[in-house]
Amino acid sequence: MDETIERGFVKICGVTNVHDAKAVVHAGANALGLIFAESPRRVTREQARDILEATDGDIFRSAVFRENDDESIRAHLHDLDVEMVQIHGALSDALLESIRQRPRLLVKALSIDDREFSTFDESRVDAILIDGPRPGSGTTHSWDCLRERVFQVPVIVAGGLNPDNVADTILATRAWGVDCASGVESSARSKDRRRVSSFVTNARQAFALLKE
Repeated sequence: MDETIERGFVKICGVTNVHDAKAVVHAGANALGLIFAESPRRVTREQARDILEATDGDIFRSAVFRENDDESIRAHLHDLDVEMVQIHGALSDALLESIRQRPRLLVKALSIDDREFSTFDESRVDAILIDGPRPGSGTTHSWDCLRERVFQVPVIVAGGLNPDNVADTILATRAWGVDCASGVESSARSKDRRRVSSFVTNARQAFALLKE
């Protein structure tokens, strides 16, 4: 796998078990997300190890943290072999240096209603993920902010995405990637195989239109 985030990036977040992880791989997504923050989709390190072992070499695996302290993040990354790290909340210089000690892609999540959205220096990371005011809630939001704030690194959009609106969102934002959790679920800890497949397919079709 290339160690870059290219246009057309599709990530399915909040994967909690091996069965769903394999479904995400089968659907052709670029990445899956393992959440270690407070969330209905939070996984333990033991659950994460099972998923990582079952998907090794097949897909990017992203460790997702939100308001975790630096020591906790370091401990998780020491134990788990992931290709991506996604940080919601503060990204200290010390944590940044620690993450960069290994060849991992680093994604910084920014909420559209947070002051950091307009002040964060994106040159420190590999990509920016733009989320709504309530990450993981499945709530849609406006993308008007992206007309004023232009980023110099790939932008991944998230928040309220599902198989029905992902194509329109890609065409409206011209984002490099999309990220979805609740929009492809049958319950908070279970992915719906058909919705995952439809999400990836519809996203791929929209990204193809951007290239024409």
